[in-house]
Amino acid sequence: MQQMLKQAQKMQQQITKAKAELAEAELTGTAGGGLVTATVSGSGDIKSIKIDPKAVDPEDVETLEDLVVAALHNAAEAVRVLTEQKMGPVAGGAGGLGLPGF
Repeated sequence: MQQMLKQAQKMQQQITKAKAELAEAELTGTAGGGLVTATVSGSGDIKSIKIDPKAVDPEDVETLEDLVVAALHNAAEAVRVLTEQKMGPVAGGAGGLGLPGF
């Protein structure tokens, strides 16, 4: 029992560290060959959107809107991949402990 408790505490420390690393990370997603770039934190907060002036066409706002959404989706996928890399090894071993949230 003591060994399981120590393992759980160690795992919690690893999860806390991984979450902190994720929060500090910045990832980017692009669309339209780089016409739109979205930067997000590892926790998914949008930090910035950059739009190349070539992407701005007053006659075709819908395309620009689609590019922004695509860049955000691309950045969100980068967050998902990084989260799996950081949290996967830690959380993967917790399933057998019966701990809440694992």
